[in-house]
Amino acid sequence: MVGTTGLPPLRRIRRGSERGTALPDFGLPRPGRRRHVLAGRVLTVLAALLVLFGLLAPDDLTAFSAAALVRIPVEGLIVAAFVLVLPPRARRVVAVAVGLFLGLLTLLKALDTGFYATLEKPFDPVYDWSFFHAGVEFLAGQIGDAAMVAVLAGAVVLAVAVVVLMVLAMLRLTRVAAGRRTGATRFVAVLGVVWIACSAFGVELLPGQPVAAQNAVALAYGDLRQVGADLRDQRPFAEVAADDAFRATPGRQLLAGLRGKNVVLTFVESYGRIALDDPGFAPKIGATLDAGTAELRAAGIGARSAFLSSSTFGGGSWLAHSTVQSGMWIDNQQRYNDLLGSDRLTLGGAFQRAGWRTVWDVPAHTKDWPEGRRFYHPDAYYDARNIGYHGPGFAYATMPDQFTFSMLQRNELAKAGQRPVMAEVDLVSSHAPWSPRPWLVGWNEVGDGSVFGPMPSAGEAPESVWKDPAKIRDAYRDATDYSLKTLISFVRQYGDENLVLVFLGDHQPPVVTPQGAVHDVPVTIVAKDPKVLDRIAGWGWQDGLHPGPQAPVWKMDAFRDRFLTAFAR
Repeated sequence: MVGTTGLPPLRRIRRGSERGTALPDFGLPRPGRRRHVLAGRVLTVLAALLVLFGLLAPDDLTAFSAAALVRIPVEGLIVAAFVLVLPPRARRVVAVAVGLFLGLLTLLKALDTGFYATLEKPFDPVYDWSFFHAGVEFLAGQIGDAAMVAVLAGAVVLAVAVVVLMVLAMLRLTRVAAGRRTGATRFVAVLGVVWIACSAFGVELLPGQPVAAQNAVALAYGDLRQVGADLRDQRPFAEVAADDAFRATPGRQLLAGLRGKNVVLTFVESYGRIALDDPGFAPKIGATLDAGTAELRAAGIGARSAFLSSSTFGGGSWLAHSTVQSGMWIDNQQRYNDLLGSDRLTLGGAFQRAGWRTVWDVPAHTKDWPEGRRFYHPDAYYDARNIGYHGPGFAYATMPDQFTFSMLQRNELAKAGQRPVMAEVDLVSSHAPWSPRPWLVGWNEVGDGSVFGPMPSAGEAPESVWKDPAKIRDAYRDATDYSLKTLISFVRQYGDENLVLVFLGDHQPPVVTPQGAVHDVPVTIVAKDPKVLDRIAGWGWQDGLHPGPQAPVWKMDAFRDRFLTAFAR
């Protein structure tokens, strides 16, 4: 009766099993098959979403929205149509190539997003690598070297994972499409017709978000054009640097209007126009500047203020410093490197040629800077290692601004019988992360900086502040206020007939400045001798320390020539 059941003999089943032949399933589901099919479908959907993200995600957070990710990318349609007609081996090669391209494009978009948010510009593949070094140093100062190494390692692993996953996603999608060629072909054809129709009629999901998308190619093409422009920009630099009206001017004809004066050119880190315009910052900062104007005026000290449009935004202070010094527009690292390798006359160089003793006071520097010292060739150079500070650090700031000025006064400005001093001073107390920060003490108490010892522990740690956007804004406001009060107090304490102070911001602050903001920074000239300010009467700058909304705005590279012209013989 066994043979009448329709089932194969048991012996035959066993022989088949021993030979490795698949056992019949008699129409019954295999164990786990349903779960396997479901998992495969989920992986396919995830692969499609990853590829769509690589194709459609914008490179600027301000343009990011759900609508941006539900459009039809023409690049995806072209690749899909192409792989459907390729043989298996060629299909895999194309899938890997496209996956690598999308992975790298996704990483580039991530860099663009970060650069737009902090520097108001996309990442430049040729010039912007120097910002990573500055960022690593900043990060190490906040979280320590060990944690910084861990963060960098994690970033590298994540970057590699993005590229690898994008390649795997493309391989999976092309394999699935090839396995269902008829259905995939119909799907691509329908989407192609929809794309053409939406493109022809300009259909948009949201303003600026067309359904017919083609941003992946546009981004890649834009980056290639930028690289080409960067490479072309290197050629004429030497010609531009040599085109200098003051290049051969004798020292006796330079800066005659400042003979005998100590001139201090001071950059206030992140002191941007937003400090005077933003409702969250302006009341406190404005009050400090207005009170300082009145206080100095009572002491017979005048001031004139305006704005300069900075060559950088949110960071890259060295670009702004070199722009002011050289009178050239230094807005990227290559131009900066080219400048340091040139013989361009700087403000410091003009003062030195005219007989001043030149001093560089850069407390943020903790390592040698041979290229800068060769270019600026100051008579004296102070950094964090030789300035004589024995107090605590304040997050990024190696020392309070008050100590920086106190040292300058003791070591340089107060020395009788020497040549007048021209100093560049770079203040750091208003550098991010803006907490903890010091407070002012009596100038006769500053000493070697030990007096500042208890101050860091009295403030809030950066990692706590930077968890709360409101706290970040308050910290920026208060740190900038401290730097400005330090400047005002220094002039009030030591501002005699022979002191001329020029102070300005280097760039708008990162994080707290919205994208699209102007690049303007305040600039002020302070002097007790009225003849100094008379020299710039024709500039139209406003009276006092606080430039108002109608104050003139110059490009930052215009300052050197106008300054040298105003104080010429």
